[in-house]
Amino acid sequence: MYIGIDVGGTFTDAVLIDKDRVISKTKFPTVHDNLLLSLLEALDRVTDQVDNSLIERVVISTTLITNLIVQNKYEPVALVLEPGPGLNPRDYPFKEDTFIIDGAIDYRGRQIIPLDKRQLDLTISEIKKKGYRKAAIVGKFSGRNNAHEIEVGNIFNRAGIITELGHKVSGRLNFLRRAATTMLTVATRDEHVKFVDTVNKAFRDRQITAPIFILKADGGTLSLEDSKKAPVETVFSGPAASTLGAMALSPEGEDTVVMDIGGTTTDLALILSGKPVLASKGATVKGYYTSITSYAVRSVPVGGDTAVAVKGNDIDLLYERKGPAYCFGGPYPTPTDALLVLGYYSHGNVEAAKEGLVKLAEPLGCDVKTVAQKILDKFSQSITGAIEDMFLSWEQEPAYRVWELLHPTQIRPQNIIGVGGAAPGITQAVARLINCTPVIPEHAEVANAIGAAVAQPTLKATLRIDTGEGLYTVEENGNQGSVSKFSSFREEDAVRLAKEQLLKMADDLHVPVDTGSVEVTHSEVFNVIRGFTTTGRIYHVTVQTPRKILTRLYKQGGQDA
Repeated sequence: MYIGIDVGGTFTDAVLIDKDRVISKTKFPTVHDNLLLSLLEALDRVTDQVDNSLIERVVISTTLITNLIVQNKYEPVALVLEPGPGLNPRDYPFKEDTFIIDGAIDYRGRQIIPLDKRQLDLTISEIKKKGYRKAAIVGKFSGRNNAHEIEVGNIFNRAGIITELGHKVSGRLNFLRRAATTMLTVATRDEHVKFVDTVNKAFRDRQITAPIFILKADGGTLSLEDSKKAPVETVFSGPAASTLGAMALSPEGEDTVVMDIGGTTTDLALILSGKPVLASKGATVKGYYTSITSYAVRSVPVGGDTAVAVKGNDIDLLYERKGPAYCFGGPYPTPTDALLVLGYYSHGNVEAAKEGLVKLAEPLGCDVKTVAQKILDKFSQSITGAIEDMFLSWEQEPAYRVWELLHPTQIRPQNIIGVGGAAPGITQAVARLINCTPVIPEHAEVANAIGAAVAQPTLKATLRIDTGEGLYTVEENGNQGSVSKFSSFREEDAVRLAKEQLLKMADDLHVPVDTGSVEVTHSEVFNVIRGFTTTGRIYHVTVQTPRKILTRLYKQGGQDA
């Protein structure tokens, strides 16, 4: 049996799945200043009648990291960059305090400018004077030679500054994306580690020994312990969960817009020929491109709890949540109240919802049902505008262009799947506006938790192979070994070695892997030059098991709208 938990939204959802059947499900109002309490309450509800020894796996999706970043609830970080010659640092996009240090490694991994130790001491003094306790240290070509980053990090650590180094976060070359990702990693790690440790203890207390994973932005998974090293990989795990959930609850191979209507936001994603579209430039966080692989998703700031007010002779969405819906005791009428009054929603106090809508109806001189329909129309138009805007981005993605070539007569996907508690009613209205078929699958209200539960565990192996030294290192577990010398070693040998190491890791963790399905997600090679002679090659190769769902829960004759 599998458990999926989606924690951090307006509600915390949990499901227990056995094969292709939902055994139990729950929605619990999230206590936002205590995510753990919400997670455990939902866990206890779905496992109430279950022998915990039968649980094979738990996967959690959470907005913890997203919320920390979006709400700036993290300790400020000093950004220490070694760019070397090239782009003027004044053109960098960062809003954080940025300290540029001398020194440079070139694209071949050679030191071309040494570090200036005196300047480093002055930089540390300035950083401390500004009150920083943490720093992200990133060199432009540190993936090819990390000596400068390590040396700077050691000096900063001896001075009492907590650091993260760029080459540990990503071995890829894009300097600015790596800098942003490193800064976000060191900024969020402490809170994430606290969350992970507390979750581990709580599961042990409940005698649940099944492996626990956390969902990544690309629909893959990390073990809970491994996520401590890369907390920002879990950003956008909520939208990834809803995308996987929509896949699990819909027919295989369809082209579909996914619309997850939450209390505060609505998340949008796109599935083409049964596969979610990835963002080719990586996740965008705080307006920065990052090294994080992510589905091409967008969060629109309207949801079931969005406050509504009168503006002139009409109603207007305030694009913020000022509390729960009126029908749940909140201070403002919301789309959830409108859905309840119109019969598209069945939870909450309908008389309270009507009372809230009267506050809008009286100034406009109309009745409650008319104002409820106005809210629904305004909400639907807002989502439709966001979908049309998102298509401009999706159509630039390589996966969309391939799909267009294969479907020359089909301009847009034919379905829109609505998931989340407020999906009934809104999905139909949005589908009419964009001329799609509305689909509201069974269990739509807990689709995120289902997506987490059915996400197939993924494993990744990142190898750095130095043929000059005749050595390789596996980044994920620190394993080392020897390779043949430069003259006989080729790129295909590097990929084969990376796959062998991945399969060994899978065997150790008892994770079944189809050897033919392992993907090469990154491959880079460059020569090492000493004097005028090529003395070896360095390969940087990443392989990963595919991101997919374990089972499909779609049933013919579901609740298509």
